[in-house]
Amino acid sequence: MAASANPSGGALPELTKRTPILGLKLYVLISVFLLILVAVVLLILLCIRRSRSSKKRKMRVKHSSGTIPLVSKEIVEVKALELKIEDGDVDPKSEIEESASVECPNIGWGRWYSLKELEIATDGFAEGNVIGEGGYGIVYRGILQDGSVVAVKNLLNNKGQAEKEFKVEVEAIGKVRHKNLVGLVGYCAEGAQRMLVYEYVDNGNLEQWLHGDVGPVSPLTWDIRMRIAVATAKGLAYLHEGLEPKVVHRDVKSSNILLDKKWNAKVSDFGLAKLLGSEKSYVTTRVMGTFGYVSPEYASTGMLNEGSDVYSFGILLMELITGRSPIDYSRPPGEMNLVDWFKGMVASRRGDGLVDPLIEIQPSPRSLKRALLVCLRCIDLDVIKRPKMGQIVHMLEADDFPFRTELRTTREKDNVPSQAAVSSKVPYPTRHVEPVDKSSWR
Repeated sequence: MAASANPSGGALPELTKRTPILGLKLYVLISVFLLILVAVVLLILLCIRRSRSSKKRKMRVKHSSGTIPLVSKEIVEVKALELKIEDGDVDPKSEIEESASVECPNIGWGRWYSLKELEIATDGFAEGNVIGEGGYGIVYRGILQDGSVVAVKNLLNNKGQAEKEFKVEVEAIGKVRHKNLVGLVGYCAEGAQRMLVYEYVDNGNLEQWLHGDVGPVSPLTWDIRMRIAVATAKGLAYLHEGLEPKVVHRDVKSSNILLDKKWNAKVSDFGLAKLLGSEKSYVTTRVMGTFGYVSPEYASTGMLNEGSDVYSFGILLMELITGRSPIDYSRPPGEMNLVDWFKGMVASRRGDGLVDPLIEIQPSPRSLKRALLVCLRCIDLDVIKRPKMGQIVHMLEADDFPFRTELRTTREKDNVPSQAAVSSKVPYPTRHVEPVDKSSWR
């Protein structure tokens, strides 16, 4: 028994022996090593947990916090009469509530996407995938699981809009189909998150190509610019005249005109003002507009109709012609406001000086004159005198657009006539243009 106790009894003296490391005993050194090992493992686990938590917070609240840069162009809220949408004998709300639920993701025209799907598609809404930012929200490039490329718009200022109500409005937008309108392919509504999934248009927007650093010669030739104008007019004409009830865009501007590699134009963000301000009729709603594009009557009274879009299109056409922004405080005092400078140049018969100097091949006098006349008609202060979008399509496309000389014979005593004086001398085509042949712009 004594012999059997010796081996076990000899183990303890080994542990109590001092080691060369700071003279520490062996069992103390082993204890310190184990503690350090446990601490390292816990630290690694804590870092992994924090990383995952931080990523989730970034995906969920990154762009709903106060860190979003303010968009200085956006104007303040105005009162507007909300247009009531009626779809005949069909109750859209009851129909959508059944077909667009979370449990049934396919909703006929598109599909419902989970927040997780869109997080994966956009790499957690990574900043590197941001392709656009404005008053309505932030747009990300995303790749879905089936490989298709989409644009995901994370809506801001939706104020927790009810999910069913959101689906009803999205259904109305999603059913709109036209080659010059950006297609809506689906949506996401989880908790307070509201997102729209659009087709991806792969060549940026018109604002980038007009005002970005494109070098000494713009790739947007005069012919390409006029094609963009016609395509935009056709898209708006469909919203105004091809749908029942009509849709007023409310925010026509160069950054909302998307371009593909062949310079085909598509109007985006139509219906979003209605979607994000979908309270009952005849109440104050948040109407988005952009300073410089908003028609005078809309800005002052909040009264909205398709004439407001026509005015904004006129500013957009001026932008295409001149390459200038609607408001540019870096220019001399007389040139800061595009409309005032534009009208003054036309009145003093210096139309050639309006053409963007980055256009290498100048337009023909006839083509330039046609575009200038259309601009002036669109920005007429009398809403009734502004042409319809279908008429604008006809005026821009017609080879035999009639011209009159009254524009050049403005009153000699006035260097810069009033808007009414200029507008009264810009004729509509003398031939009958109503009803418009809608097959030309569908």
